[in-house]
Amino acid sequence: MDDAVARSLAKWPNVPAVFGWLSLDRRGQWRIKGERIANRALNEFIGRNYDRDAKGRWFFQNGPQRVYVSLAYTPLVIRVDEERLVDQCGRPFSPAESFVDDEGSMLMTGSGTVALLDDRDLARYADGAEELPRINRAEVAAKFGFVPDPAP
Repeated sequence: MDDAVARSLAKWPNVPAVFGWLSLDRRGQWRIKGERIANRALNEFIGRNYDRDAKGRWFFQNGPQRVYVSLAYTPLVIRVDEERLVDQCGRPFSPAESFVDDEGSMLMTGSGTVALLDDRDLARYADGAEELPRINRAEVAAKFGFVPDPAP
């Protein structure tokens, strides 16, 4: 978390949370009210201050205000960057286990949660995918303990 964010939390501890504004799509793009955020600095700021609460709701800590994120699928979306996996925040991702869902998407566990592999990188992992454990998409959030559409 950014130092400025931590200081603002200490100064204004009771700012109401925001729901329904920020989302994460299946390709790891942040969106405000459905519109893709194109500003690189803002994307990086969100990524540095992205976390989850004890209830499995993912959020962006925007100064003293917590902005809960609606997830198109999983809390993390990973992609191949220079031969390594990184999440949408630019952090390295080390997979522990892989799954294929009933829609043909690949999921990987790691970093204490589950991540969706960006569909543009599926071809790299196609060999052997038929041998991976299967999972139903409808069971993913409950199995991995996250809330896809947080509400107050």
